[in-house]
Amino acid sequence: MTQAKNGDTVKVHYTGKLDDGTAFDSSVNKDPLQFKLGDGRIIPGFEEAVIGMNPGEKKVTTIATDQAYGPHREDMVRSVERNTFPPHIQPEVGQQLQIPQTDGHKILVTVANVSESNVTLDANHPLAGQDLTFDIQLVEII
Repeated sequence: MTQAKNGDTVKVHYTGKLDDGTAFDSSVNKDPLQFKLGDGRIIPGFEEAVIGMNPGEKKVTTIATDQAYGPHREDMVRSVERNTFPPHIQPEVGQQLQIPQTDGHKILVTVANVSESNVTLDANHPLAGQDLTFDIQLVEII
């Protein structure tokens, strides 16, 4: 039977869980996730877990922070004055906003704290700083 290797396009079903068992994402009851192994679109630890699997095979793997979304970085958290927001935006904790950059790109930030005068924005991935556990099933190698 053919095993998944770098360069293969694969389809997988997965359920991602936090340390406390809470599911944060799943492809179950949806189309499987399709990606090319080695192209860097998927977190490194997930790709490594799929390499060597056979179609139909299932596994549970825990991916350490450094092979997932990396550590939570304090240098990616900023406090800005509340009056810098346009009047139509009322920031709330947990809200995600796109912030335009001078080069035309936008970065996604999460509102971490709101006070009367300041808003704390966090540009870390929401899963940064966490080990992740995935139930993975290799559906197909294309």
